[in-house]
Amino acid sequence: MAEQPHNLAQELAAVRAELEKLNNHSFFRGHRTIARMMTYAFLRGMAIGLGTALGATLLVSVAAYFLAQIDFIPIIGEWAQQIAAEIRGPE
Repeated sequence: MAEQPHNLAQELAAVRAELEKLNNHSFFRGHRTIARMMTYAFLRGMAIGLGTALGATLLVSVAAYFLAQIDFIPIIGEWAQQIAAEIRGPE
């Protein structure tokens, strides 16, 4: 059974309505100018960089602490204690 041809005016009106909804979306409203888009990208990059640095610092500190607790493996234990001493700094 063949489909009925759609009314072109109705289809065009539906496309216009969807395009209007898309243009009013908050993402596109916030990025209407190059300066706003670049500011958003810069701040997002700064947040990602800060989160990465803090997360890596925390992960290395926790790993070094747990490795320092291993005394029965001489090489790893001494190495982890040296890392822990470097993290603690001069006393």
